Formats: sequence, structure tokens, C-alpha cells
Amino acid sequence: MTPKRSRRQPSAGCPCGLAETYEKCCGRFHRGEAAAPTAEALMRSRYSAFVKRDEPYLLRTWHPRTRPARLDLDPGMRWTGLEILATAEGSPFHSTGTVTFRASYRGGSLEERSRFERVDGAWVYLDGVFPAQ
Repeated sequence: MTPKRSRRQPSAGCPCGLAETYEKCCGRFHRGEAAAPTAEALMRSRYSAFVKRDEPYLLRTWHPRTRPARLDLDPGMRWTGLEILATAEGSPFHSTGTVTFRASYRGGSLEERSRFERVDGAWVYLDGVFPAQ
């Protein structure tokens, strides 16, 4: 009799790459139970919102000056990982910040340097540029 192989369980960590569960990590931001305390935390939560296709959260956390009327999220897009490459400012004591990241998806990746600002005390995504590759 051959031993039964155990199935590898998927990671219980949040889609943003942190070890905490989605419910305790980005899920609390998505549900409105807490606000992201830093620009990096907001960026991670927005990545998780893309993974979960949470359009209302993405729009709610977009700067009013640059927010689109709606998003057309591709249902076939499968995000597979997030890597934070650099951060500047964006702490609880700053009013602006940048986060440079690489987001992987099935078939490729994209790199962006995102700018964040505080509006009424809350971090919001202002815009981003794609560094030359």
C-alpha cells in the first residue's frame, strides 16, 4: 500500500504578500474597519483589491483629482505576487509618499512607482509611472 500524499495547502497569507491572513491584513481595510496607516499599507491593500476585484475599494482609495469614473477590471487577469522594491516617505508622519513595486501576473509582471497623498487624513493613490525597463 502506498502512503497517501498530502495536498499542499495554499498559503494562508494575505494576497499582498504579508504573513497575516487576508481577513486580518487587507480585508479589514477593504471592509472599512480600519484605514491604511502608511502609503505602503495602502499600496498593498490596493494590490489585494485588484486580486479580489474589489472595484469600490480601489475607487474609494483613489485621489479625487485623478480617480476615474469606473474601472474595467479584466476577469481573466490572475495576479500572482507583489514585491515592494522601494519606499520614500509615506509614514504616519508624512503627507506624501511613494512606493515602487513589481506586481506579477500569470504571464508577466509590471513595475510601477506610485505616488500617494493624504486627503482628509487618509492615504489615497494619486498616480503612478512605469519606470523604463
